[in-house]
Amino acid sequence: MKLGVFNPLFNDKSFEEMLDYVQASGVEAVEVGTGCYPGDKHIDLDGLLSDESAREAYLKAFAERGLFISSFSCHGNPISPETAFREESDIILRKTIKLASLMKVPVVNCFSGTAGDSLDAKLPNWPVAPWPNEYKDIYDWQWEQKLIPYWKEIAELAKEHDVKIGLELHGGFLVHSPYTLLKLREATNEYIGANLDPSHMWWQGIDPVAAIKILGEHNAIHHFHAKDTFIDQDNVNMYGLLDMQPYSNVKTRSWTFRSVGCGHDLKEWTAMMSALRTYDYDYIVSIEHEDPLMSIEEGFQTAVRNLKQVIIKHTPTDMWWV
Repeated sequence: MKLGVFNPLFNDKSFEEMLDYVQASGVEAVEVGTGCYPGDKHIDLDGLLSDESAREAYLKAFAERGLFISSFSCHGNPISPETAFREESDIILRKTIKLASLMKVPVVNCFSGTAGDSLDAKLPNWPVAPWPNEYKDIYDWQWEQKLIPYWKEIAELAKEHDVKIGLELHGGFLVHSPYTLLKLREATNEYIGANLDPSHMWWQGIDPVAAIKILGEHNAIHHFHAKDTFIDQDNVNMYGLLDMQPYSNVKTRSWTFRSVGCGHDLKEWTAMMSALRTYDYDYIVSIEHEDPLMSIEEGFQTAVRNLKQVIIKHTPTDMWWV
């Protein structure tokens, strides 16, 4: 496995400054945002699509520093009832898949999206309980009429371009758990997989090691995010895990995103790295920083330092002892 970072952390830096900083920090790969929520600070999507020499120069900037692009990421909501953002998310996703194919970037990360409750909806609606019965009716309609038809088309586009799709299992979107990922994968094809972020497993009450085993059994982990979560049980007792307080309310929130090692100890991170290796994941561990208690600099460097202690980088040796 190799250590990477998601570049929106460094939107205050120029492209060249970002690459220099990443290289100096000992990271080997960059996950590049191409639009929607991550933004596109360090890439010109249309420019690269239209100009082969620009693509070559872009890749050369990474290679000269011993870096490579692990994935392109365009997290949005391509099935939103909000027309402008739905269309933006869809267009950027399709362009990103095409660019990934042209530049031999193997994975595009994104969200599955969330539909509204009907054709007349104006905003997304995320059902989290099967009763009252109308919630289950909304859920079924979203999957049957919006989610599956859209992703069947995108999965075929991904197959055509030989680019894997890493859906981030994030609450608020219809694909947010191992079950929902595998359900969509079964309805589409094997190019649909997970960009597994353990931080979103913890706050849903899912053990990330178990999630790795479940998804790994199906070869359904296409990318991996490294972000931690601190669960404050006293606050869980008050607000539950579906806590709607702003992320800035750190004192009272049930859970808070943290840098790697600040929510769960390195023993748990070691177990995740071991589970990834056991189930043949040998790609990127990409740092994402959303820690409200640390600066970007401190949070990123903490994650780098801690992950370097636990990441499994080399191919196992032959079992000489048996």
